Amino acid sequence: MQTWSLVSICVLLALVVRWGVSLNSYSVLLFLVCACVYVLSAGKHWISFPFIRLSDVSPGAGKPPMFGDYEAQRHWQEVTYNLPLQEWYFNTTENDLMYWGLDYPPLTAYHSLICAYVAKSINPEWVELHKSRGYESPKHKLFMRATVLVADLILFIPAVVLYCLYLTDGSSRKKVSTLFCFLLYPGLILIDYGHFQYNGVSLGLALWGVLALGLGWDALGSLAFCLALNYKQMELYHALPFFCYLLGKSVQLGLMGRGLFLLVRIASTVLGTFALCWLPFLSDPDHAMQVVRRIFPVARGLFEDKVANTWCSLNVLVKVRYILSSDSQIYLSLACTLLAVLPSCVRLLTKPTFWQFKLALANSSLAFFLFSYQVHEKSILLVALPVCLLLNDLPLVAIWFLHASTFSMMPLFLRDGLLVPYVVTSLAFLYFSIYLLSPLEHCSEDTLRLGVYRKLLFFLPKLDLAWIVRWKFYISVAATAGLSFVTVALVPPSHLPDLFPLLVTSTAFLQFLGTFIYLNIVQFSEPPSRKSNKKKK
Repeated sequence: MQTWSLVSICVLLALVVRWGVSLNSYSVLLFLVCACVYVLSAGKHWISFPFIRLSDVSPGAGKPPMFGDYEAQRHWQEVTYNLPLQEWYFNTTENDLMYWGLDYPPLTAYHSLICAYVAKSINPEWVELHKSRGYESPKHKLFMRATVLVADLILFIPAVVLYCLYLTDGSSRKKVSTLFCFLLYPGLILIDYGHFQYNGVSLGLALWGVLALGLGWDALGSLAFCLALNYKQMELYHALPFFCYLLGKSVQLGLMGRGLFLLVRIASTVLGTFALCWLPFLSDPDHAMQVVRRIFPVARGLFEDKVANTWCSLNVLVKVRYILSSDSQIYLSLACTLLAVLPSCVRLLTKPTFWQFKLALANSSLAFFLFSYQVHEKSILLVALPVCLLLNDLPLVAIWFLHASTFSMMPLFLRDGLLVPYVVTSLAFLYFSIYLLSPLEHCSEDTLRLGVYRKLLFFLPKLDLAWIVRWKFYISVAATAGLSFVTVALVPPSHLPDLFPLLVTSTAFLQFLGTFIYLNIVQFSEPPSRKSNKKKK
């Protein structure tokens, strides 16, 4: 009973932080200070949160012609409500695809339609065709931000709670601490509640898939992940581990017996889920192909923006975009991505355990982020989710990566006027994760799984690898803090206008690449000696 009371407090604090960020910017400070007192007092003292009005400023507000991602989500509601389904993905006189045209799978469009019906019932002006472009009012902001919070309450937060309570090891205190740090991850909060998106929906559905597989409900897990993939195509980052885990389990059970039955059941679930999601578009092959073209717009090129991946970092030294043609860039990124993800997937196929599955999710998503085609900086959230799953197992590495992932999106946060929420939530996450999970106090070669490194450095037996990792963590945090300050406080040289964003992305890239190498080595090392992770799922 006490555990569930602490869980309730953690969930309430997570909601307070989310709403505080959406109130950007001064109010978030008050909310987070109160949250700190709540956690440190373990809920013993009651604090009343005063009502604070919504901020008059939202990302993209008053910046025509596009008005930011907030307007993109509102516009999709306008389009799906007022136009027939056959026109949602086509460029017509009523639907200008150059103005935030739909470029996500059907489930996103259906979600927008549901929100549009609610918006219409409150105020028809919010979704009025053409006339509602750039529409913003305090009531509409309250409605839009409430839709993100409701989606989190329905999908993301319950999945996090159940995962931490039922699929992590340790005492109740450790499970609740992991839960709180998971929910406090600043990257997702800042993107969904500051920049404004619904990443919690797709990530929540994917997490439900992970949870179901961890509990042995394979068909249900396949269903949940297919829904995630039909909400955002970037869930392909996680697709190979789901496929390899289920295929490996089926092979292990025997393809002439129970394994074949499991494989048929999963295949039927996947095909049925996709058919239902795409049913309105399947009557006309041209219509279905147009949706696919909108979902995968390869014509945009290899470089979407300055991102902490291989291609943007390499382009500083070698101008890949000028040396290779567009087709060559596609083939190169595809080959590199498959080569990077192959070892992890093969390992998972041969050893389909839940521990291997979690590591493969992190390694696959990192491989896609580092090497795939047309990566956006927000795609790091797809890596952050499986890394959050490792908070209980590899706390120092997970905290390190999650902090770096938030830092990698700093240029985007600055453009959206999210400096204060970025600083406060990042500091709060670092403080609470280090205080509650104690990763620096329980930092040894065994807990960090550095056995392979010890074998490689046999000629340096007295080298304290755990000490080196701790100091690398300190240096990383200091570097991110210093670069954050420099980016905000100084003006770059006129002949190097992109100097600071490039320094940010390059610094983050090195940390991501290091994490990718480390987690691949861990995946090929011996599994953790815990019963829950030894058993085959």
